[in-house]
This record gives sequence, C-alpha cells and structure tokens, in this order.
Amino acid sequence: MDSASIMVWSVLFAGIGMGYFMYGRKQKAIVPLCIGLSLFVFPYFMSSVTMLLIVGVILVAIPYFIKI
Repeated sequence: MDSASIMVWSVLFAGIGMGYFMYGRKQKAIVPLCIGLSLFVFPYFMSSVTMLLIVGVILVAIPYFIKI
C-alpha cells in the first residue's frame, strides 16, 4: 500500500506542478515557475508518504503567500 499511495500522490503533485509551471511561463512569474519545477522533482526524493504530503502541501501553498 505504501508504494501505491506514494505513486498516486506523486502524480497528483506533478499535475499541480504542471499547472503552476504553465502559469509561470505564461505570466512570466518566477515563483509559480520554480514551484512547478520543484513539484515535478521532489517526489523522487521522498520515501515516506507523510513527508511527501507535508512537503507537497507546503510547496502548493507557497505561491499563495509569496506574490513576486
């Protein structure tokens, strides 16, 4: 169950990262662009579901609080 849930959450966060990346490219906004790239990459380095969720939720929330 652990590897299956990691895979599902990774796909979800990568999809959100794709949205941030496309928005950042279109609007020339650096924060969503960088967060989108990091949402693509960070699941490769997470081995725990709880850490994956914590880091993923924090990364998804960053563009809401930082407007550059």
